[in-house]
Amino acid sequence: MKTNVETWCVEEELPREKLQSKGPESLSNQDLIALILGSGSKEYPVMEMANLILAQGFGKLTRLSQFTLHDWMTIKGIGQGKAAILMAVFELARRKRFEELDQKKSISCSKHAFEHLVKHLGDLPHEEFWILLLNRNNTVMAAKRISEGGLSATLVDPKKVFSLALQFRAHGLILAHNHPSGNLMPSDHDIEITVKLRIVGKAMDLLVMDHLIVHGNAYFSFADEGILE
Repeated sequence: MKTNVETWCVEEELPREKLQSKGPESLSNQDLIALILGSGSKEYPVMEMANLILAQGFGKLTRLSQFTLHDWMTIKGIGQGKAAILMAVFELARRKRFEELDQKKSISCSKHAFEHLVKHLGDLPHEEFWILLLNRNNTVMAAKRISEGGLSATLVDPKKVFSLALQFRAHGLILAHNHPSGNLMPSDHDIEITVKLRIVGKAMDLLVMDHLIVHGNAYFSFADEGILE
């Protein structure tokens, strides 16, 4: 009769064997998480633990990618070591996406700006404000975070925005922040800070070209909607 330990080992080997015979694309999300975990716990075999993790993220990897170390450790059987490994895997995936997006440098429309900004803002559970600094060819010289706030707001210091613009000798700026709520419509405060930064930018011969509000894989463009005119 097989013991529980032997059962865990069999379950643990199944995804590995599938990977070796059919390739990584054949593995389910549960299989992949089980391979990352490496082993289960006294309470849960590794495949069951992987399924529990997916359930905590409602089956969505995007949701799991937002988990903090504390979030991971609230799942039964996940200690600090396994939590750190899971966070490292999601961070590697995020960085790979950054590298792919950074290959496309020139900005000619709001979609291109979004492709640069989504890597910073798309999955955040709190609000942040970023800028893209562009040269005369609309090439991205840098992406910089200006501020970090709570669930529904973040403060923006114009001095920091334009100090960075001068430091990089930027010709233009694209503003961006995220709405964790998922509502992409700009608030009165969003419009007010955009107008303020455009006025200051104009006085400094710096063009504020757009302001994007981002959530997940969607965005709202002030320029596209004619708000900057």
